[in-house]
Amino acid sequence: MSNIDTMSVNAIRVLSADGVQKANSGHPGLPLGAAAMAYELWAKHMKHNPANPQWANRDRFVLSGGHGSMLLYSLLHLFGYGLTSEDLSQFRQDGSLTPGHPEYGHTIGVEATTGPLGAGMAMAVGMAMSEAHLAVKFNKEGYPIVDHYTYVLGGDGCMMEGITSEAMSLAGTLGLGKLIVFYDSNKISIEGDTDIAFIEDVKKRFEAYGFQTLVVEDGNNLEEIGAAIEAAKADLTRPSMITVKTKIGFGSPKEGMASAHGEPLGVENVKSLREKLGWCSETAFEVPEEIYENYKAIAKNNALVEEEWNKLFDSYCKANPDMKKLWDQYHDANSAKPLINDEAFWAYNDKPEATRNLSGQTINRIKNYLPNFIGGSADLSPSTKTFMKDEGSFSKDNYGGRNLHFGVRELAMAGIGNGIALHGGLRPYVSTFFVFSDYIKPMARLAALMGIPVTYVLTHDSIGVGEDGPTHEPIEQLAMLRAMPNFTVYRPADATECIAAWYYAITSNTTPTALVLSRQNLPQLKGSSKEALKGAYVVSDSKKDLPDAIIIGTGSEVQLGIGAQEELLKEGIDVRVVSMPSMDVFEEQSDEYKESILPKSVRARVAVEALSRFGWDKYVGLDGAIVAMNSFGASAPANILFEKFGFTVNNVVKAVKSTVNAM
Repeated sequence: MSNIDTMSVNAIRVLSADGVQKANSGHPGLPLGAAAMAYELWAKHMKHNPANPQWANRDRFVLSGGHGSMLLYSLLHLFGYGLTSEDLSQFRQDGSLTPGHPEYGHTIGVEATTGPLGAGMAMAVGMAMSEAHLAVKFNKEGYPIVDHYTYVLGGDGCMMEGITSEAMSLAGTLGLGKLIVFYDSNKISIEGDTDIAFIEDVKKRFEAYGFQTLVVEDGNNLEEIGAAIEAAKADLTRPSMITVKTKIGFGSPKEGMASAHGEPLGVENVKSLREKLGWCSETAFEVPEEIYENYKAIAKNNALVEEEWNKLFDSYCKANPDMKKLWDQYHDANSAKPLINDEAFWAYNDKPEATRNLSGQTINRIKNYLPNFIGGSADLSPSTKTFMKDEGSFSKDNYGGRNLHFGVRELAMAGIGNGIALHGGLRPYVSTFFVFSDYIKPMARLAALMGIPVTYVLTHDSIGVGEDGPTHEPIEQLAMLRAMPNFTVYRPADATECIAAWYYAITSNTTPTALVLSRQNLPQLKGSSKEALKGAYVVSDSKKDLPDAIIIGTGSEVQLGIGAQEELLKEGIDVRVVSMPSMDVFEEQSDEYKESILPKSVRARVAVEALSRFGWDKYVGLDGAIVAMNSFGASAPANILFEKFGFTVNNVVKAVKSTVNAM
């Protein structure tokens, strides 16, 4: 290791320790132990250009162990991504560019929001899948315009999490040769030595997944690390896992100790770290100019790499103008918006049909409009109706397939979907039964936090599942998803609303969307319209301007509201029926629009939904009523269950009359 390399590695360590100490909060252990591997990768093997962090053909780096964020911030600062010393000194402070865990879209150079351990592993798999798919779609002989690697760094905690096993099992199955995993193996967790809960041979596990496995015995040996990286890059038939044996808190008095993981070293220990590393300054966040010059020289060389790619891409576009047009379409976030006026897109057959079937039909329309539309299910596409006809299946032998098969791996599927969206160029959807949204929720939450447009197709949406029973009948899941900030939920009632939900999903650029769909057939409603794009609208109005009561329903229960309206009118009670496929979107509308749909003066209101009642009080108020589930479901045919739990026209009529009479 040359002296400048040693100093450059130690700069990462000292800056990381200073940041955590200044905040008096954070995780210094990972940055101190992993600094050498991070420097070797970023300085000598990774293709990136600080002057253009969004370069399409850059290598991707994901810090799955997001608690070690000061490692990433130090790298971004030293390489010239725009983070200043002042930014580093504001680590974990309100409004800073250096939050406690890396946040995509907040700090330039951060490829993914990480923190929940293992999440970055799954997202990296999604990025590698994207690279493989786009390479097949766009590369021509002599023009490898899509040709980059995905690197992900995680520690023992990431390896313990189940999502890592799910994602890496699929990565091995798919033979993702441009995925390289760094395992920061320091054998320490918060509670102590990992042997208390984790004694498996991780190397053998990854071998079983189909990975090339490499071991670096000395995590401070740059040459050994570099040789492992090049060996990993050379094997394009398998993903690679590099175990790098490190010491947590390296160089500090807490080296090798659990206390180095998640608490500041302490002022005296930071001073001792400087002394042991031979650091030249006692001033926090001070780095010698010669070290900055080293990083600047590396960044300059990387800029030349992009410059060469730009020349290649220009030649490619001139030689293949049709592919340039396609490239632009893949990378146009607004390419689906013209579908709002496309009659063929909005067409449907006027017959009762399950919204999962209608969604499947819409998917097979969208794929013809959007060539970058890609997705699949957790081994359920025949049931969730998410298979795209004539588009092939993404596999080790066919990276050009647009149908993704995730296997029974819901959590990893959602994380991989995030990675596909983060990579750029593709618009992903993932699918499972609605009740299993419990499995995807942590990664859906990250999608909402990052503001990326992943679509979740969630079918079998209520007790209408029927005979499979309460294990497969969602109750509280809809309230759970609705509670999530920056996450849009649609539960459509018929074809028009289903198409509207899909239109919303494929035109949203900053919000993930869940489509909650029925297993049972639903009628096409006479009054349904594109107004569903406003979240709620009057699907069947009262005879008079101000109704006696309002019935609000979603999905399969809207038809109950319309049936009740007819019966109530016979008794002289004139009601309005509102379909509310999306509470989230309705809340975004103007106060004037919301008042026009749900006038405050009409306090007799009944909400009907065959799921948890949680959240409906906002719309029915203290005087209203809610026809909903107050228990788990049961195993029986769907029609029996709807009768058993009170989802009938007669019960809705009874609820409305009781509410009106109480006024």
